[in-house]
Amino acid sequence: MKYKSFQDDIKLSRLGMGNMRLPIKADEPGQPIDYDRAKAIIDEAMKQGINYYDTAYIYHNGKSEEFVGKALAEYPRNSYYVADKYNLQANPDYKAQFAEQLQRLQMEYIDFYLLHGVQDYFVDEILQNGCIAYFEQMKKEGKIRYFGFSFHGSADALRKMLKVRSWDFVQIQLNYYDWLYEDAKTLYEILEEADIPVMVMEPVHGGMLADLGEKGNAVLKGAAPDKSVASWAMRWVKSLKNVQVILSGMSDKAQLSDNIRNISKEADISDEEQKIIEKACAIVRNNTSVPCTKCRYCCPDCPMGLDIPYLLSFYNAAKMDGVWRLNNLKSLPEEKQPSACVGCGSCEKHCPQSFCIPEYMIELKEMMEEL
Repeated sequence: MKYKSFQDDIKLSRLGMGNMRLPIKADEPGQPIDYDRAKAIIDEAMKQGINYYDTAYIYHNGKSEEFVGKALAEYPRNSYYVADKYNLQANPDYKAQFAEQLQRLQMEYIDFYLLHGVQDYFVDEILQNGCIAYFEQMKKEGKIRYFGFSFHGSADALRKMLKVRSWDFVQIQLNYYDWLYEDAKTLYEILEEADIPVMVMEPVHGGMLADLGEKGNAVLKGAAPDKSVASWAMRWVKSLKNVQVILSGMSDKAQLSDNIRNISKEADISDEEQKIIEKACAIVRNNTSVPCTKCRYCCPDCPMGLDIPYLLSFYNAAKMDGVWRLNNLKSLPEEKQPSACVGCGSCEKHCPQSFCIPEYMIELKEMMEEL
């Protein structure tokens, strides 16, 4: 494993383990974490030298923190670093949430603590509700070692956040698709100019860059038949100099092995490979209507319990190939189909990408009526 120096002579593994997409028991109520399969991934990650483990208050319906704490308990506390996050929307009471997180983790301190998923519409609230001063106090007391935030907002909102204090690190969504077609490049350059280390989430855009479709895959496979499609995305992010840790939500050992190889052994992206990526990415862009990362932040508060990322995947397929691709949605119970959406907007409020999900559900419903 390759490492990169942080503060206080700490060396962090370039690859970090995200704990939002752990293996689950899909056939059980609530789809709980499959502890044995997930623990095997953690054990292999530790064996391979990964020392950065990211979780959050809301991941896996609040069970990710418990899993991370239990899975790492058998290892010396100074052999790994845990990142956790305060979620304003889940529970505005930051004192209660932080205490609960320490209890879930069964730890006396959290190494890297973040304000979770800051967006434009609540940036002022999180700056004014007192949480920053409280977490700074927790840092003084040794219950937090390094303090930062994860971000899903505009450049203006990022600059607003950077004005309030000297942050130890910032986590952003960064991948070649968002660099070329969204505002990831601007956000990265703002942080680079401020000399703030960048932690990367969604380097493979929620799996989208692991499968670019037949034509997109062919471009990358034609250039490097022996490399996975996802490897191009991981190597691309690794090539950026101000990136500290690249998080990946690895749900099996094969993904772990591939990522370790790409981060530790494979070369950075060359200028010629960059042109190949841009060619493949243009194909993806033309075929993707809603670049959903499947983070599932939209799901917990949906009053109808809709599997929104699943429905959006059919929306993209229908836009690409025609409404016939929606036939499989007919097998869903009526109360789980797009027509069940009540348009409350809760999903849109929680979406880090600010997608107009109710509008897509209306359009999906209309397309299904054409079948």
